[in-house]
Amino acid sequence: MRANRRSDTKPEVALRSELHRQGYRYRKDHRLDLPTGVRVRPDIVFTRRKVAVFVDGCFWHVCPEHGRQPTRNEWYWSPKLRRNVERDRRADQALANAGWQVVRIWEHEILTDAVARVRAVIEHVVDSTPGSCCDG
Repeated sequence: MRANRRSDTKPEVALRSELHRQGYRYRKDHRLDLPTGVRVRPDIVFTRRKVAVFVDGCFWHVCPEHGRQPTRNEWYWSPKLRRNVERDRRADQALANAGWQVVRIWEHEILTDAVARVRAVIEHVVDSTPGSCCDG
């Protein structure tokens, strides 16, 4: 399992590259310590705008479209995948309670659609510094 990346996956790198090309600045794999004591590490974070972006793998996060139940070692994989989904929901809730907007992108999504979804959320969030297109 060491070969499975936690960060810098191909879909994540492609999304980051396109956002950067369009002038958006962000932090990657940035740990957020929320007031509730929960720690979350989104793939892409726009700190000033309080937008957290996760790029989820279809297998690891049980995509409704492409996720599949494991056929081997089901006793190990089924609970693990269920815990992943539960952790995702807890993270989403904790971020929402702390005033963050969450965007979840599936690895199979078309890049232009994923970028458009992220941009839509970023542009609708009230920025504390009007006229700024970039985050730090």
